[in-house]
This record gives sequence, C-alpha cells and structure tokens, in this order.
Amino acid sequence: MKKNNGFTLIELMVVLIIIAIIAAIAIPSYQAYARRALAAQMQQEMQRISVLLERHKARNFSYKGFDLSTQGVVAPRTYSFDLKDGATTTTAAKGSGNGKLLSATDASGRSWVLYGITSDAQNYNFLMTSTGLRCKNKTAANVVSTGCGTGEEPW
Repeated sequence: MKKNNGFTLIELMVVLIIIAIIAAIAIPSYQAYARRALAAQMQQEMQRISVLLERHKARNFSYKGFDLSTQGVVAPRTYSFDLKDGATTTTAAKGSGNGKLLSATDASGRSWVLYGITSDAQNYNFLMTSTGLRCKNKTAANVVSTGCGTGEEPW
C-alpha cells in the first residue's frame, strides 16, 4: 500500500484562516501606525515653520512678507499647509479662502495662523497660531482660527 505524503484540504483551509485572522489584525494596526507617523511629521514641520516665522519677525520686526513657498518646507504625504495673516483671518474653517497671506502687501503682519490640512479623513487636521494655540481635530470643519471645536485635542 502506497502512503500519500501531503496536506489535506482541511489542513490547508485552517492555515488560510489563521493567515486571514493575522492579516485582519496586522493591517489596521499598521495603517494606524502610519497615520500617527504622518501626524507626528506634520507637527514637526509646523513647529519648524513657527521657528522660521519667529526668525523672520526678529529680522523684519513683522511677520509681513514671509513666503512659505521659498522656505523649502515640504508637507508630509496627504497633508498641505495653509498659512494666513492672523489679523485678517475670520473664524471660518480653514481652506475656505478667508484671510490674507503674510506675503500680501496689505497683510498686517502682527500675527499668523497656520493650518495643517489632511486629505485623509481618519487623520488629524492641525492648527497653530502665533499666540501659542496648538490643537488638532479629525473633523476638518471644526478647525478654525480660534480653535479646533468639538473633539479638539491639544498637541
């Protein structure tokens, strides 16, 4: 009598089920890790922009004339920056076209509002101002120049 050396269909199915369970746990964990890494990178870049703004003010006695595009700052993947003059920015949500750029000739240059905007709905949108306000919120509509609204988290 000849012996068959191989796996049965049941054994193969059990292995596939175990691999599927491990993947179902590992993939969302990795995605959450990647989102946290992007958010941390965005916070770092926003703090770097803050330092550049303060350096500009120390040289020019005003934030006026600061142009973010010439500073070599690169936003992390899925993020973009929105830097506005603090005196001309209304409380409308970021990205709505309100407020003047600091490089505008009629900007006051006394304060600034920096938004970190994400295209990933499961990640944070950030706010940082020259007055020291720093907050984040996953709901983009809640992030306005005066705070991050309901669900706000400090950073």
